[in-house]
Amino acid sequence: MSGHSKWHSIRRTKGVIDQRRGQLFTKLARDITIAARAGGSGDPEMNFRLRLAVDKAKASNMPADNIQRAIDRGTGKGGEANLEEIYYEGYAAGGIALLIEAATDNRNRTNADIRAAMTKGGGSPGEPGSVSWMFALVGLITIDRAGTSLDADEVMLQAIDAGASDVDVSDEVIEVYTEFRQLAAVRSALLAAGIPVTGAEKLMRATTLVQADTADALRALRLIERLEDLDDVQKVYSNLEVTDEVAEQFAGA
Repeated sequence: MSGHSKWHSIRRTKGVIDQRRGQLFTKLARDITIAARAGGSGDPEMNFRLRLAVDKAKASNMPADNIQRAIDRGTGKGGEANLEEIYYEGYAAGGIALLIEAATDNRNRTNADIRAAMTKGGGSPGEPGSVSWMFALVGLITIDRAGTSLDADEVMLQAIDAGASDVDVSDEVIEVYTEFRQLAAVRSALLAAGIPVTGAEKLMRATTLVQADTADALRALRLIERLEDLDDVQKVYSNLEVTDEVAEQFAGA
């Protein structure tokens, strides 16, 4: 399982996602708002990035009224301050690269919050471009295997035939990676083949993962968690290879 899935599983095991549903809805709403503005349309059928954001919000049981308000804000109907999408770069313990995706209506506040979290968590901010070259924008399609009789080899063949660039299989989940512009087409092809797609999203994927000793890996995960708990931070990407041992230790902390 990739570091992305391991991190999500850790957060789920620790109950973080469910405990902080209000914060989750805020982040989902910001995803929707930015997608509506970036795609130039409040219609999910005409704006694929918005479709992904809305589907993700619905899967998390976000109320329809909240979703519509977020769309309205993105299309200029909400009368609120504009959100902007910003990427911050930096390093965790052991030189582990961090790419921090934020959505904010107050850049000064977000700058200060992220810098403070980095300092307290033993990290260091980086200059623009210092780590972003280590990541590539891709599409990620997730297929849960738990409780299903899915043939992983068949799913892999279907995904590759549909245009996937990589497929990662574990006992729990199948992750299908695509070029971002191919995400909609591959997702549609898998659904048409009767494959139960759990989720689809954009992802900044590390081109090369690095191994770190256990102490540095745990410090890095604690910093990522600290950053993701900030209201303005949407996601944190890293090039850390999360081993089973590290995942288990962090989940039990």
